Amino acid sequence: MRASGEVMRELREVRIDQIDENEVDTILAEDIDFSGVLSFQRPLMIKGRFQGEIKASSDLYIGEKAVVKAKIEADTVSSKGRIEGDVLARSRVEFFSTATMLGDLTTPDLVMESGCQYNGRCTMSREKQPQQPQPKAEEKR
Repeated sequence: MRASGEVMRELREVRIDQIDENEVDTILAEDIDFSGVLSFQRPLMIKGRFQGEIKASSDLYIGEKAVVKAKIEADTVSSKGRIEGDVLARSRVEFFSTATMLGDLTTPDLVMESGCQYNGRCTMSREKQPQQPQPKAEEKR
């Protein structure tokens, strides 16, 4: 019989590394309210409001006061704010304790801090998700 203080397996609290804003190429500030399709190849941070679709070949960071209502595709999605919509992350999804996610999630790696809220369906595989091909513009004749 084990002593009451002894634990068979040590559990550790999940911690996600903070992002240094100096490492992010573009930041949509808190006073920005943007709608449309957003495409980018370098890390981007949203601190304001965004509605529409995000297609990225890089990482997306969502600030604590941000509200993003969008279908999202990116390498890594790291959120401290609110996401409403489906997310496809090819590498990883990180939800800080202040994050809220309403929608379905597809990713090979998911990290959630205690206190975050997630409501949706999650699909995971051990392999990174392939980048979706960008639709080609139709030629006019």
